[in-house]
Amino acid sequence: MNKLIYPILGISILAFVFQSCKKDNSDPIAAKPTTTDTLNYDMDEKAVTDAGWTKTFNEDFSADLSKWKIWESGAYNNEYQYYSTNAKNIHLENGILVITAIKEAVTGNIDPYNSAQKTFDFTSGRMETISTISANSSTPKIRYAARIKLPAGFGMWPAFWSAGADWPTNGEIDVMEAKGNLPLQYGTNYFYGANAGTSDVPWQSGINYVGTKSLTEYWHVYEVIWEENSLTFMLDGKVIRTLANTSQYGEYVSSMFGKTQNIVLNLAVGGDYFKNPNLPNPADIVTGTMYVDWVKVFTSN
Repeated sequence: MNKLIYPILGISILAFVFQSCKKDNSDPIAAKPTTTDTLNYDMDEKAVTDAGWTKTFNEDFSADLSKWKIWESGAYNNEYQYYSTNAKNIHLENGILVITAIKEAVTGNIDPYNSAQKTFDFTSGRMETISTISANSSTPKIRYAARIKLPAGFGMWPAFWSAGADWPTNGEIDVMEAKGNLPLQYGTNYFYGANAGTSDVPWQSGINYVGTKSLTEYWHVYEVIWEENSLTFMLDGKVIRTLANTSQYGEYVSSMFGKTQNIVLNLAVGGDYFKNPNLPNPADIVTGTMYVDWVKVFTSN
């Protein structure tokens, strides 16, 4: 997600389980188009495995959230939300993960490392995998992807990313982060630093992908291939950006090889991502919902 974030992966975060409903084609969330739909995309998993990839993690959100840790805290980047474990913020519905930002006043910890209390104007959801991923000598290629329909609304900051403890010494890879008021574009990025709290990769390395199909109206697949010397970002099966260790801003990619990270899904509200040049007015925030169909991880030699 955002680069100034310090992902907290070693702390004790409340994990809990939601029961889901069976998929019902009468429900608009569950009625997901197939890959033959030209607007809503889904991965051809057989093509991926036929190309030599082995699936090592599969989350279709059909049962519970036992593979995930759920945040209960404020966060960073001057964001406006309190991440809650409440089912109204994060739950399963017809085999879909639903993360919703809600305008409501809640008092809680400023962040996972700071127990001082603060009143937040919004609540939302964030979760990360209990298991970790790593591009290393045993699994030199890691490919992870998620099928997501992004939330619309100014101030909505959805993200699909991965990061390790002691940010950014284990790296951070931003597969997707977007602004709800810009439905045709999203950003990719990565961060690494030799010392905790300081990234050696400049903020300018993030770029926006601008397309023609709405990211808030339709389902899309966001993915990345993490290798020792490169990061390859893809949207709907097509490469949109490659960062190699020999390219501008890519010189620290190889420093992440052998590091471990957790996959993160979250919906932040406001904060530095919307600074222009001041932080947005909370009264201007339009809340929305992020939908996630599945998350998959593949490895290859």
